[in-house]
Amino acid sequence: MAKLRVHGFHVSLDGYSAGETITMEAPMGGAEKMFTRYDGRVIHGVHAVDDPITVDRALTSTWSQGIGAEIMGRGKFGPQTGEWTDDEWRGWWGDEPPFRTPVVVLTHHRRDPIHFGNGTSFHFLDATPEDALARARELADGADVRIGGGPSTIRQFLAADLVDFMHLVTVPVVLGGGVSMWEGLADVQDRFSVESVTSASGLTHNFWNRVTTG
Repeated sequence: MAKLRVHGFHVSLDGYSAGETITMEAPMGGAEKMFTRYDGRVIHGVHAVDDPITVDRALTSTWSQGIGAEIMGRGKFGPQTGEWTDDEWRGWWGDEPPFRTPVVVLTHHRRDPIHFGNGTSFHFLDATPEDALARARELADGADVRIGGGPSTIRQFLAADLVDFMHLVTVPVVLGGGVSMWEGLADVQDRFSVESVTSASGLTHNFWNRVTTG
């Protein structure tokens, strides 16, 4: 069966991946400092001819490989809460979102799908992790599904024991508060084999693969 994957997800030294309040000025709620010390392009690997091929970019180059759909929380799509009142909002990414696949956006409020010319489409769904994954797999047409975040969304899928692979990037930054990556997930590492490598930039790449039994 196609895998559920997490790629290039940044976590601070004290275990946070986002701030408490998302705004137009602070899309990550104050956790932007995890990226200001580093080239944000490392998230998606090497994608321009003038980019040097660094260890960080090489290790993140699998972000889009074999992915047929993404799942994200509403906070990753935009800062709004409650009923959708601004139908002009089409996400943070302008007219060419980087996903190029269908994206399931988890929300309690109905909204019609949004389609872009580069293959990206957003589908708004109120669902459990299991039902959201089933819908994403339909949209992925046999390819793997990526969870794009935020941390509370990834935690839900980890708690439901649905995640097959995670590439987490530990950033040598202390946020001092925010949305925890690990709250309520004691001993989650026991389900995975974990390999780590630290690059010259100071980023530590952690690769979590589900341990299969049988």
